[in-house]
Amino acid sequence: MSLYVESLGEGPDLVLLHGWAMHSGMWGEVPEFLAQHFRVHLIDLPGHGFSQPAFPYETGEKTDVGECMVERVVEVLPPGCVICGWSLGGQLAIELALREPARVKKIVLTSTTPSFVKRKDWQWGMEELTLKAFAENLKRDFSTTMKRFLTLQVNGGGDAGKVLPEMRRLLFERSVPEPEALEAGLQIVLANDLRRKLRNIVQPALLIHGENDVIAYPEAAGWMKQQFQDAELVMLPNCSHVPFLSYPDKFVANIVRFTDEFK
Repeated sequence: MSLYVESLGEGPDLVLLHGWAMHSGMWGEVPEFLAQHFRVHLIDLPGHGFSQPAFPYETGEKTDVGECMVERVVEVLPPGCVICGWSLGGQLAIELALREPARVKKIVLTSTTPSFVKRKDWQWGMEELTLKAFAENLKRDFSTTMKRFLTLQVNGGGDAGKVLPEMRRLLFERSVPEPEALEAGLQIVLANDLRRKLRNIVQPALLIHGENDVIAYPEAAGWMKQQFQDAELVMLPNCSHVPFLSYPDKFVANIVRFTDEFK
């Protein structure tokens, strides 16, 4: 079964990849705004949203679930596209840019970090035990745990009172992710450390980040910018982990500006 892809608009191809435990409906109204400039492709990752049942692999220690997920996206990736990834979707965008340099012309990394996990030589991450505990709570009570996760995502944003209800509404408009999908996503979040790969990205990169993001630290975004061969960082003030909902106009305007020469 192929991944669910919704396409709208006309123009250069722009692919949107959502984050862990989410679906492509989380982009809200932004795709409609982007569709005035692009042919927008919204992809539900394996086991998420409308891409169910569509998990073709077991989540075991010997399985590179990140590579498997990238392979599934490659199957539906239009040639010569720009990829915009949010959070975990941004990490997938990095992997796709490395794997498919002829097909991926530019990347937009939204609230992305090379490592979500704190490591000995990486301070801008979350504690591994915290992420594992979150995953266990997801298995027990998906609805309550996801509501808490959404609250964490809007922390630090000046418009949390507006964005949080919108995120809750959007999240539950589609099916709950498959348990295997959540486990696979967790494996990617825990294992991914893309720091050494960033210098190999040849495509131009635009980083859009909230200065108060408590999931993908803003310091991580600043560090990433220095690693890319060609990168620009847009840091949005008083903004959390979901800049496309907090500042949809600025979000769209920056992508349009960044891709002007691509057109």
